[in-house]
Order: sequence, then structure tokens, then C-alpha cells
Amino acid sequence: MRQAWDIFCTVVDNYGDIGVTWRLARQLVAEHDLQVRLWVDQLAAFVRLCPGADPHAARQFCSGVEVCQWPAVWQPVAVADVVLEAFACSLPAPYLAAMQARARKPLWLNLEYLSAEDWVAGCHALPSLQSGGLQKFFYFPGFTADTGGLLREQGLLQRRDAFQQDAAQRQAFLAGLGVQPAADEQLYSLFTYECASIAGWLQQLARGDRPVLLLVPEGRALSDVWAWLGEPGLAAGAQARRGNLRVQVLPFVSQDDYDRLLWSCDFNAVRGEDSFVRALWAGKPLLWHLYQQAEETHLEKLEAFLQRYLPGLSGPAATALGQFWQAWNSALPAGESWAALQTHWPELRRHALDWSARQAAQRDLAAGLAHFCTNWL
Repeated sequence: MRQAWDIFCTVVDNYGDIGVTWRLARQLVAEHDLQVRLWVDQLAAFVRLCPGADPHAARQFCSGVEVCQWPAVWQPVAVADVVLEAFACSLPAPYLAAMQARARKPLWLNLEYLSAEDWVAGCHALPSLQSGGLQKFFYFPGFTADTGGLLREQGLLQRRDAFQQDAAQRQAFLAGLGVQPAADEQLYSLFTYECASIAGWLQQLARGDRPVLLLVPEGRALSDVWAWLGEPGLAAGAQARRGNLRVQVLPFVSQDDYDRLLWSCDFNAVRGEDSFVRALWAGKPLLWHLYQQAEETHLEKLEAFLQRYLPGLSGPAATALGQFWQAWNSALPAGESWAALQTHWPELRRHALDWSARQAAQRDLAAGLAHFCTNWL
């Protein structure tokens, strides 16, 4: 009998939480032959990531995953062997009571947010005794072998390489989005949070000596792009030009197509957790825009990651990249540090590709979770 999993997800920050849990659920089914139910409180957000799904269905199967509407009034269901609450969401009280009443207790996991901070390894997979004879384990994604790893499907980097080496496939994919880069244009993507740094960066691109086509998927950064262009309300498909910068708005795409978009670009500015990890696997120079937190604790998380990412770069390249990321995440002018980055571009490209290869040598998050649960059960 297949091991049954219930994954619970509340949509808190746009598409980050559901993005991670949907990728995880699909991979657990496809690669580990598990029976997975994904409980989502906002199906509308899920449908944006999985076009073709029904936003009104109480239950539906997508890519082998049973996707369920998390109802306001919980209805009894059989408790799974493994219960995973994503990012500290609270389980429905009746479901928790059923877990406590079950003769053979389920394995209860809390999937934590991604962080490169040193303390993560010490807290990873630690148990916490709960009422009713239950134990909850805290499972931390991370960048080292003593953490839970990163989401990465089997063969992901091989598919990336094949796509990037096939000019016709890349051209056909972009054409399907209505994108037709000029032969001399660099292709950049922008999918960050709102940020005061965006306007100055766009101005720097417009004044630069390198033609750039900036692809902006529908999202939170679009309002700042509109404001800089002076053309509010641009919708998917709209284009505008300022100097050497051409801007094109893209529709929201599926997760698989977002991967291909990242693979197609020469530089990717991304946000949160899900798009950040996918940009790392793209093996291209990138910017990570973290979700702003009280007392600027997000800057501590940024610095922790930079300490893991920058080694291997020359001193000047590491300084330029660190200053650019820090300026953007502090909502400070980033144009000067961006200009400094341009002199190190070939090095940054090699480093991004090498870093993704080294990271891929570690066990991925889904495989680590499946192994942990098999051993525990």
C-alpha cells in the first residue's frame, strides 16, 4: 500500500507558499510513488500555477496529486501516514483530534522557510512533543548536507542544459509568449516585490550601452515599472521603450514555463523562496529580493546566503554583487553597484553555473523528506 501524505498550505504571500507545496507534492508522487493530498485554502492562487485546474472543485487530481479545497468548516477525512503543515500553518482542530485518536500515530512535520543561517542545521529535524502522544518534527530546507536541501526534480539540470543548447526550442518558447528578442538584445526578467530601487535600475538600463529586453511577468513589481514608464495599467503583452531598454509585460505562466523563462534569460531578478530557488537552478546571474521583515531581519538572511554564494568569485566581483543585492534589499539606489557588476559579467555567469552544479550534488528536499519519513515510519 502506498504511503499516504496530507500537505496543508495556507496562501499567505501571493504564490510562494502554494508554489513550494505544489512542486513538492508533484515530485513526491512522480518520483517517490506516494499518495498525496494537497489541502489549499485559496484555490484561485493554485489555478494560476496550474492552468486547467478547476477553481471551484472540492477535490480534483492534478499531475497525480489530489488537490483539495481546505474548507472553512472541516469535514472528517481519514488521517494520513504523514501530515505536513507548510510554513507553520495551523491544522484544522478536528483533523488534529483525529491524529491524536489514531492508534498508530502519524508522522507530523512542519516544513519551515528556507534560510542559509548557521542555526538552521542545528534545528533541522528536531522533534517537539505535542499533546495526545504526538511528536512534531521541524524540517528545514537549506543549502548544506546537514539540512533538508532544496526542491529539485530528477534531471532538472539536464533538461535546463538541453533547452539552453537548443536555440530553436528557446526561440519557439519565447515566441509562444509573444517575445521576439532582437539579435543584439540581452534578455532580463523582473519578478520581485515592490521596491524603490527599481526606478533607478531601469534608468541605468535605459542609459546603458547594451540593448536590453526586460520581461516583467504580471506581479507586484509591475506597479513600479508602470510608474517609471509613466504608463499606468500596462497589461500582459504591452511593450514600451526608453533608450536602450525595451520592457514587455508577460502573462502569469505555469511553474514549468517559468523555469523555461528563467533558463532563457541572461539575468533574473526574483523574489521570495520558490522563484529564488528556480533562479539558482537556472545557472544565470541573479538578484534575490527577500520579503521585508520587521527589524530588517531579512537582511540577516541575505547576508547568510551571500556568505555561501560569494566564495569562488574574485574579490571585486563578490563586492559588486554583494553591494547590489544589499542596496536592492534596503530599497537604496542600486544603479552604481549594477554598473560595477557589468565589468565582471563573464565571471558571474561561470560562477552561477558552477554553483548550481555543486549544489545539485546534494540530496534534494523531496528525496530527503521521503527518506526521513520511511525511516521514521
